Amino acid sequence: MLTRVPREFLIDTDTASDDAIALIMALRAPDVQVVAITVVAGNVPVPQATRNALSTVELCNANVPVYSGAEKPLLRPYQNATWFHGRDGLGDHNYPAPKQSAAGSHAVDAIIKTIAKNPGLVLVTLGPLTNIALALSKKPSIATSVSRCVVMGGAPCCVGNVTPAAEYNIWVDPEAARIVMRSGLPIELIGWQLSRGDAVVGETEITHIQGLNTSLARFAVESNSHARQAYKIQTGEDGLCLPDPVAMCIALDPTVGTAWSDHYVEVETQGELTRGMTVVDRLNVAGDERNRALWEPMFQVPKAKVCWSIDSNRWKTALYAALG
Repeated sequence: MLTRVPREFLIDTDTASDDAIALIMALRAPDVQVVAITVVAGNVPVPQATRNALSTVELCNANVPVYSGAEKPLLRPYQNATWFHGRDGLGDHNYPAPKQSAAGSHAVDAIIKTIAKNPGLVLVTLGPLTNIALALSKKPSIATSVSRCVVMGGAPCCVGNVTPAAEYNIWVDPEAARIVMRSGLPIELIGWQLSRGDAVVGETEITHIQGLNTSLARFAVESNSHARQAYKIQTGEDGLCLPDPVAMCIALDPTVGTAWSDHYVEVETQGELTRGMTVVDRLNVAGDERNRALWEPMFQVPKAKVCWSIDSNRWKTALYAALG
């Protein structure tokens, strides 16, 4: 019998309620070894996000080092998303503190060392890209040692969730996102819109998850209770919108993404109305001779794979499997 060699994942996260489910999916995947988890300021401040990551690792009975990282964006004031996820990021249910502590190294150094030690690993980013940008600035060559870089971020459809033009992870630190997009990392962009519509986990599916009767299933629903209420206020849709688990599902199985195309993707850093917008050259208009002089800088950006649609049934089946 052939033994499958585990794929190695490095996960960078701003651990809140949907990040925690994404971590569970990776930690429970039978053919994946999560070699490190690094934490960045985003949904909640770094100390809280680190605590949440450690708690999630313990909940899965896993043994994975967790490293605390950047406490603020490269140039911008830090702005959290506790209005969406709750003050503690996990719906304010007073979960007990984890027994373990974060590893001693800074996340940026851990990213560089982990990639060097595990060439070909899959890098999954679930939060603002500050840690990744700092690591690339310190050692640009790491970009060529990553087999896939799955980025949960952006609104390539141009429907933002923090402004009309931008998704939170990119908007919080657009300068970092621009560095990452230009780095040469093999980026797969998983926009937040992929977790909407049919991908939302509705009341019937929530009841199914609760019926799994596991500690992971109960935690998944309970920790996202605040986010469910916030999402309904934001969009009018009732259910669990889970961008990070959708991205992790695609990281685990790219074929869950049903429509992909390669495009130049830039990040707007200066626009008054469009800060953090992921500008996707979907029709290759930048390549038109009439536009080439204006858009010449975009040709310095490697193309990214952009996911446009997913198989929602397969995504939900994967979610049930991870929580069951």
